[in-house]
Amino acid sequence: MSHASETEGAIETRGLEPVPDAERTGHLRELFPTWVAANISVLLLTMGAGLVVSNGLNFWQVLTVAIAAPVLSYGIVGLVSIAGKRGGSPGMALSRAVFGQRGNLFPGTLIWVARWGWETINAVTGAYAVLTVLDLLFGIGSSTPLIVVTLVLFVSATFLVSGLGINALRVCSTWSTYLFGAFSVLVLVYLVAGTDWSAVFARPAGSTAMMIAGIGTIAAGGISWVPSGPDFTRYLPRTVSSGAVVASTVGGAGIVVLPMVLMGAVMAVSTPSLASAQDPVSFIGELLPTWISVPYLVIALIGMLLINSMSMYSAGFTAQTLGITVPRAWAVSVNAVISLVFGFLLMVVATSFIGSFISFLTLLAVAFSAWIGVFGVDMTRRRSYDAEALMDTTRTSAYWYRGGFAWQAMTAWGVALMVGLLFTKVDWFAGPLAGSWVGANGLGWLVTIVVAATLYAVLPRTPGKAADDGSEPGSVSVTACV
Repeated sequence: MSHASETEGAIETRGLEPVPDAERTGHLRELFPTWVAANISVLLLTMGAGLVVSNGLNFWQVLTVAIAAPVLSYGIVGLVSIAGKRGGSPGMALSRAVFGQRGNLFPGTLIWVARWGWETINAVTGAYAVLTVLDLLFGIGSSTPLIVVTLVLFVSATFLVSGLGINALRVCSTWSTYLFGAFSVLVLVYLVAGTDWSAVFARPAGSTAMMIAGIGTIAAGGISWVPSGPDFTRYLPRTVSSGAVVASTVGGAGIVVLPMVLMGAVMAVSTPSLASAQDPVSFIGELLPTWISVPYLVIALIGMLLINSMSMYSAGFTAQTLGITVPRAWAVSVNAVISLVFGFLLMVVATSFIGSFISFLTLLAVAFSAWIGVFGVDMTRRRSYDAEALMDTTRTSAYWYRGGFAWQAMTAWGVALMVGLLFTKVDWFAGPLAGSWVGANGLGWLVTIVVAATLYAVLPRTPGKAADDGSEPGSVSVTACV
């Protein structure tokens, strides 16, 4: 198969192997809608409502949170995405250069398993949206058989888009950005006209600590995308501005997070039960008139499908780094099956959907953050990646290090993960420091990043077969490009 067919056909067949310069046909303008699509979720409305009801914040504090959270989290996503245009490979493949060919299996496995939860949550939310639209339009009530059908349809559509690959994701993301933007304006106009703004602005300010906690909670969702960042920039030419990559990432996410969180907060002033709604999708259908709610939920459904497709797209690469030797498109099918099974359990058996969602986000942020700290420090030292060494999983690889492990990276990652868990509390687990200021304010993920980065930065470097300056034999330095 020719290289051109791997990237330009209807189905992307390229897997972990780095993209040659001749195939770097991506455009920076495609990155903005990618991160818009990654955030089209009605759950942001519920989280915005929670800032008012649970955190006790006023409008201006919510505005601060809605700006700071995406800038912080997607700023990190954008920075790590720079590695994609440097190395031309998915994030977890580039991670082999940091942790070693065997060592990378440890964070890779955790990140892969964590994606099961993301995909399950997204599948459940999507199925709820379908059920809500059916009820609003045709009066069809929810039932177990219908739940199964909607889940199967949603996950199948997700599998189709993610299986087709990067080109399908680009097209779908662009059109969903236009549609979601148009209908979001309609919802905003309706809210502006129908809201009791005197009640909204009369709310007293909450504590600074609770505002910081809100930033931590909403930023956690963005942090979970960090290892996937390079997956969507590996087709960009090396000469694309790194600053523009970060700006496009933050801008795409922020243009969705900001209005969605604010809308949820405004709705919660008159309808505080939105913050604890077990099914937030149907709740939105009750708050808005049918002529707005139905098309808005349909667009939100498309957005949730794209979020899941992006997650499965990255999960397919992660599965390949773990040694699942099947084509990329089929590697995606593993997570599709998991989404169906766990989605059914969550919709039919679980009693608290939102509680499960927040618990998952909290644990996920800790698991991803340890990797982020180590990988981020490595990026500051490394000018390029050895394409041959990335794909060579034997002891002849420049990234074999000692026995397949880079002990400095493994040590920093493991210690940071344990420290992060000390500050973490969810429904079924509470670390001994979870009651501290850091733990109570949901900042365990930030501590994890700092610990991982600091420890990895101070540990001595033993590059093995790779060059001391971080450039690899046979690689091309791209310092001038970044």
